[in-house]
Amino acid sequence: MPDAIARDIEIDGLSLHVERAGSGPPVVLLHGFTGSGASWAPLLEVLAPDFTTLAVDLVGHGRSGHPAANDRYRMRRAVDDLAALLHALGHERAAWLGYSLGGRTALQVAVHRPEVVSALILEGATPGYATPEERAARVAADEALALRLEREGLEAFVDYWQAIPLWDSQRHTLTDEQRAALRRGRLAQHPAGLAGSLRGMGTGAQDWVGDRLGKVRVPVLLTAGTLDTRFSAIAREMAAVIPDSAVRLIDNAGHAAHLERPAAFNTLVRDFLIGVRGRL
Repeated sequence: MPDAIARDIEIDGLSLHVERAGSGPPVVLLHGFTGSGASWAPLLEVLAPDFTTLAVDLVGHGRSGHPAANDRYRMRRAVDDLAALLHALGHERAAWLGYSLGGRTALQVAVHRPEVVSALILEGATPGYATPEERAARVAADEALALRLEREGLEAFVDYWQAIPLWDSQRHTLTDEQRAALRRGRLAQHPAGLAGSLRGMGTGAQDWVGDRLGKVRVPVLLTAGTLDTRFSAIAREMAAVIPDSAVRLIDNAGHAAHLERPAAFNTLVRDFLIGVRGRL
């Protein structure tokens, strides 16, 4: 892995952890729920010769802060904090790559703070739910998850979370050692931070931006694993309305394609970034 410089930067009272590596145009990397910036280590090897990677621990995750106030986890607040973080690191704009929660967040950055985005890579992401009923149902489901976490504790929650159908493909695509490493990473999280993330940055709590995708004017790569049929379909739907976009699905991978088929994912990301480098 290339040498990384770790920093904890305070943004209006919130500590955000970021690891910087490589050189060249900046690329912000945003992980999924229960993850951290460390999950991008294999990608850094591929990008570091040509790009500056900024792997961020989202609020409530990893080594970033886990504030008590629910307001600090609101998606719009998180978006503004990330834009401020980018500026604090000395960059006006960057390419943003996000997976799942991180993908939703990166898309929200592109919609609400377009001035800080030069390109966008979304893995297993969604613009949210279009109707108030759908959003309310998801908010209720995420509140139940947060309460479960607070009531039963982190280890029991991780046991439950790892058993949901979203991860079924990983029984075949990941080794026992890889699944054990995922579990260790999840058990290293702070329960209050995860609960806050569920309440403030969940798919129901965030703005629906499906009606604003046509205003995204940067190059966009949308990807998902072919075994993740729901998010493959969402990627195609978004590509139909984002002007400068392409869909590239990764064979024999589920929701976490970057973990399940890292060589294919990393090559896809690098080729895209190299192709748009002149616009970064």
